[in-house]
Amino acid sequence: MNIERAIQTLIKNNLLHASDEILNAGRNGSLIEGSVYADSLFRCGPGLIGLARTEQGKKLIVLSAEAQALRDFTGVSSTVGSVHCRICPLTPENAAALRAALPWTAPVSLADRPTTFGCGDRLGRATPGHLRAARQFKVAPVLAQQSIRELTLMHRTFRGVVDDVTFQVLQAGYTSGYGADADHLKTLDHIRTAIEVGMTMITLDLSEVMRPDVARMDPRQVAEEFAKLPADIQDITTRDYAGKSLDLQSAAGKTAIAFSAEEARLCAVMYTPALDFAREVYTLLKTKRGEGRFDLEMSIDETTTPTLPAHHLFIIRELIRRGVKVVSLAPRFIGEFQKGIDYVGDLAEFTRQFTVHTIIAQTHGNYKISVHSGSDKFSIFPIVGRITGGRFHEKTAGTSWLEAVRLVAAQAPRLYRKMHKMALERLPDALKLYHITPDLAQIPDPNLMKDSELAGLMNQDAARQVLHVTYGFLLDDPAIREEFFQVLDQFEEEHYRMIERHFVRHMEGLGIPRR
Repeated sequence: MNIERAIQTLIKNNLLHASDEILNAGRNGSLIEGSVYADSLFRCGPGLIGLARTEQGKKLIVLSAEAQALRDFTGVSSTVGSVHCRICPLTPENAAALRAALPWTAPVSLADRPTTFGCGDRLGRATPGHLRAARQFKVAPVLAQQSIRELTLMHRTFRGVVDDVTFQVLQAGYTSGYGADADHLKTLDHIRTAIEVGMTMITLDLSEVMRPDVARMDPRQVAEEFAKLPADIQDITTRDYAGKSLDLQSAAGKTAIAFSAEEARLCAVMYTPALDFAREVYTLLKTKRGEGRFDLEMSIDETTTPTLPAHHLFIIRELIRRGVKVVSLAPRFIGEFQKGIDYVGDLAEFTRQFTVHTIIAQTHGNYKISVHSGSDKFSIFPIVGRITGGRFHEKTAGTSWLEAVRLVAAQAPRLYRKMHKMALERLPDALKLYHITPDLAQIPDPNLMKDSELAGLMNQDAARQVLHVTYGFLLDDPAIREEFFQVLDQFEEEHYRMIERHFVRHMEGLGIPRR
């Protein structure tokens, strides 16, 4: 086996006892004897730990002159000379042992990092490519990021997401810290599950505890609902908001935000249940993880209309009054943030409204403005980077999947055509979960295209969107799933290069400084 030859090479070259300088000199992304990832080799107590590629999948290898040093890892043991070796499967137990042995393989809070980038990875295969891009910029990556919807469609778990990233962070030898985002959570049960497996960032989706119906009420109905709120909420709303205009000024500019008495009452009725729930979640996070060891993002973007500045201001002020500290907040911006394509809307109006949202954030704790469905929104990237001064969170998900699809189209055209056909067939089901408006008439027929032209479909908006949202249905087909992952394994290096190129383009567009 290649892995056995690689282990013999490590022992022969005395890397078990080599200086850190010698170990670091070998980190170039290559494979030793076609098996051990050189970047993954690290000192672990009296021995060495790394990740290897085998015909049976990737394996963790642990080497030590002391057999006791291997006790926390489970696998197949052997001895080469005086060196004890263990080849370990990538199990949850070995992931936990790895995080204990090398703490930098575990996710951490990124609250102190001004620029953070969510690298959603539906497949659990893209992290090395994400890190190749992130290492070039002054950015902190959130590598383990998944929503409940994605977990359900991909038959994954939060534990599996964290474990997959743990091993890939070792593979890439990335020691600078990364985040783990349990995205768009709505229930305490889901939040508890995410915390228990080590997710460090909770994106709290308030859409199901808000009262959007209030926006359709007439003033009389709003007043009636307002009268049902606790007396202290009524007093605060009347005293601090009704008929008031608040002047705000920050590095992003200055603005004045006014509340009529009617708008103040509407905000109180619409958001009070959600704000109380947010306080409950924040208390749970502090209890379970401890102060300063988690990142809470507030999501108010899952609504049908853009977030009004007055509503944003009311929400953050009332969160602060309840003692809730957010690291980031995601408004619903004006325009269309559809999956997999560029921003659709008036850039001048987006700039004006984005500036106001940034001023609110900068004057109320300087939290990060979070841009959801942020992948491929190249026209607004310079605006986001400039106005926030580089203090933002960018969230991407399906764009990494689309790069994997691009690879399949280039290397396995027959498989891609099969996927394309099924994607069109299952699009009606996907549209129950995702909002996109692709013009299907603009998609060329893959059966009339040359094999060499198929990858270009991932540059066509409608095709991108159809493949973007049907991922779960495609990979539910056992035959597609098996061959799809075989292609990713066979062309692993090319996959990483494609991910790297795509994310470098994102980070350059956002104006993130290079290292």
